[in-house]
Amino acid sequence: MGDTSHPGPRRVAVGERPRPRVDLRAVFGLESGAWAWTTAAQAAIAMTVSFALAAWLFGPQVATLAAMGSMTVLYEKKTPYVYRSAALALVGLGFVISVSLGSLASALSPWAAVFSIGLTAGLATWVCAAWRVDKPGPLFFVLVGAISTIVPGGLADVPLHAAIAASGAAVGWAVSMSGVFVRARHPERQAVAGAYRKLAVLLRAVGTPELDHAQHDASVAVADAWRLVLLAQTRGYRTSDEAARLRSLLRWVSDMHLATTQVCMARPTPLPPEAAAFAERMAAAVAAPEKAPDPADLDGLRRGMRPRSLEARLYGLMARAATTERRDAGGLDDERARTLHDERYPALWGALRSSLSQDSLIRPTALRMWITVTAAGALAMAVGLENSYWVGITTTAVLQGGNVVLTLNRSVQRSLGTLVGVVIGALIIAAHPPLAGVIVLAGLFQGAAQLVIGRNFFYGSLLITPMALLLSYTAAPHPITELAETRIVDTVVGSLVGLAGAMLLWRGASATRLPQSIVGVLEEARRSMAAVLDQDTVIDGRLRYELRRDMRAALVSLRGVYESAIGDVPRAASTQPLWPVVVATQRTGYLALSALALDGPEPVGTITLQRVDLAFRELISAMEERRTPRMGALPRLPAYPRINMELRALSTAMAGAVAQDERTARLEAEKRAELERRRAQGDLDADL
Repeated sequence: MGDTSHPGPRRVAVGERPRPRVDLRAVFGLESGAWAWTTAAQAAIAMTVSFALAAWLFGPQVATLAAMGSMTVLYEKKTPYVYRSAALALVGLGFVISVSLGSLASALSPWAAVFSIGLTAGLATWVCAAWRVDKPGPLFFVLVGAISTIVPGGLADVPLHAAIAASGAAVGWAVSMSGVFVRARHPERQAVAGAYRKLAVLLRAVGTPELDHAQHDASVAVADAWRLVLLAQTRGYRTSDEAARLRSLLRWVSDMHLATTQVCMARPTPLPPEAAAFAERMAAAVAAPEKAPDPADLDGLRRGMRPRSLEARLYGLMARAATTERRDAGGLDDERARTLHDERYPALWGALRSSLSQDSLIRPTALRMWITVTAAGALAMAVGLENSYWVGITTTAVLQGGNVVLTLNRSVQRSLGTLVGVVIGALIIAAHPPLAGVIVLAGLFQGAAQLVIGRNFFYGSLLITPMALLLSYTAAPHPITELAETRIVDTVVGSLVGLAGAMLLWRGASATRLPQSIVGVLEEARRSMAAVLDQDTVIDGRLRYELRRDMRAALVSLRGVYESAIGDVPRAASTQPLWPVVVATQRTGYLALSALALDGPEPVGTITLQRVDLAFRELISAMEERRTPRMGALPRLPAYPRINMELRALSTAMAGAVAQDERTARLEAEKRAELERRRAQGDLDADL
C-alpha cells in the first residue's frame, strides 16, 4: 500500500553501523538502562539469610556453599512466576551438580579440580545459551563450583556439601518467588509495557539516523514479550480476562510495530511527537487499564490524511488498540485475545540438539569456554599458583564478553575492578570482623554488585570481589597479605588467558556465520512474500503467526551475529563493509513482516510471483557464493513498493561488498608478491 503523502522512490538513509571500541568510556562509562534495585535487594537478602542459617546449622566454613547456592535469585528475573519456579529449580540443581563435581574433584587431586572447573564452565555455557538463560549465564555456576574446591572435606563430605548448596538454592528460590504474592502478573505486564515503550522510541526515530537501531530494539522487545506471555499461559490462567487482555495488547503492539515499519521506510522526516507520547501512555495502561489514552487524541494527527495512507493506518491501529483497552480492557470478547498459535514451553531437548549444529554459535562458544578455562587452571597449577580456582573464575567472566573487542574490555574491567576490590576486601578482613559482620557485609556487597553490574562490569567487579574474598577466606582462611597477592596475580593471569582464548579459538565464528544469517533472513522473507502474493495460499491466524515468529527470530539473530562479528579481530575488517547489506536485508525482512500484517493482502499473477521468488533466490545464491547478484528487472508490486527498492539496494550493497573483498584480496596478493620479490632479491644478494 503506497503512501501518497510522500511520493517518489526516496530511500531512507542508512544509519551508522555499531562500533565496539576499547576506550575509557567503554571501560568506565555507564550503559543506558535502569538500576536493578529489586535484584539488588533480593540478592542481598538471599545471601544474608542462607549464609547465616547454614553457619548456624553447619559451621561457617561450609556455610559459604549455601551463600553460593543462594545466587539462584540472580536468574530468571523477568520470566513469569509459574515458569520461574521450574526454571529456578533447574538452576538450583545445576548449582548442586557444580558443587558436587567440584567437591568430589578436590577430594581426588588438585589437577582433578582444575579439570572440573573447566568442564563446569563449558557445560554451563552450552546449557545456558541453548536454553536462553539470561545473564549472569554460566559465571555463577563456575563460581559455585570453583569455591567448592577449597571447602575442607573429603569424599565422605560430598553429599553434605551438595545438601548445603541445595539449602542455599532453596532460599534463593523462595526470595525470587516472593513477589508472586503481591505482583503475580508483573513480569508479563512489564514485558508488554516494554514493547510499547520501544515502539515509542521507534516512532521518535522515524526520519532519523537511529531508525535501523530503534527498529531492531523494538523487534527484540516484541519478541521477548511474546515469549514471556506464552510462558505464562497455564491452563487455569489462559481463559482469564487478564490473560486475554495482555494477549490483545501484545497483538496490537505487534501490528503497530509492523505498521510503523512501513511508515519509517517511506517517510524521511520525523513523525509528530504526539504519536510517541500516545504509545508511552499505552505502556502505562498495561498495568493500569484506566490510564489508557483517549483515541480522540489522535484526531489532530489524522486530520487531512488520505484514509489509505500509511500514517493513517498506523494511527488507526493505535486508536483501535486504545478503544479496545478502554471499552472492555481487552477481555475475551476481543477476537485478538481468544486464541493462541504456539506452544507454551520450548522444546528443551530439541534446543540442546540444535545448539550442536554446524550453523550454531553456541557450540564454538562453549568449546572455547571449556578449553580456555581448563588451560587457565592448568597454567596456574604448572607455575605454582596456589588455589588457582580464581584464575578459572576470572577467565570465565572475561570470556562472557563474546567477541575479541568485548572480551578485551571485560578483561580490563575485570582486572582493574578486582585490583581495587582486593584492596577493599583485604582491609575488611584485616579488621577481623565477627562472623555476623562477615555475613552482613557479604550480603551488602552482593546486593551492591548486582545493582551496578548491568550498567558497568568494572564497578560490578569492584564490588563482587570483596564478597568473594569474604566467602573464600571464611571457607579456607589464609594470611591476608598472601590472599590479596594471590588474588591479584590470579586475576591478571586469568584475564590474559581469557583474552588469548578469545583471540585464538574460533575468533571468526560470528564472521563466518554472518553470510548464512543473511541468507536465513532472505529465505524467511521469500517464504513470507510467497504466502502473501500467492493466490492459492490462505493465510489463517496460525500461519500468519508462524511466519511472523520465524521472520522476527531470523532478524533478531542476524543483528546479534553482526554485532558479534564486528568485534572479531582481525576478521572485522571484512565484516564492516557488510553493514549496508545487513541493513538492506533487515529492511527487506521487516517489510515482508509488515506485508503479513495487512488485512486482505492483494495477490498477484503467477508470473509476477515467480519473478519475485526468482529475485530472492538469486540474492540468496549470490550471498552464499559471495558474488555480485545478476538481478533482472523486478516486477512491479503496487501494494508493496518499498520491497522492490530494498531488494535493489541489497543487490547494490552486495556488489559493493564483493568489489571490496576483491580489492582487498588483490592488495593482499600484491603485498605477498612484493615480499616474495624482496626475499628473492635478498637471496640473490647473499649469493653474490
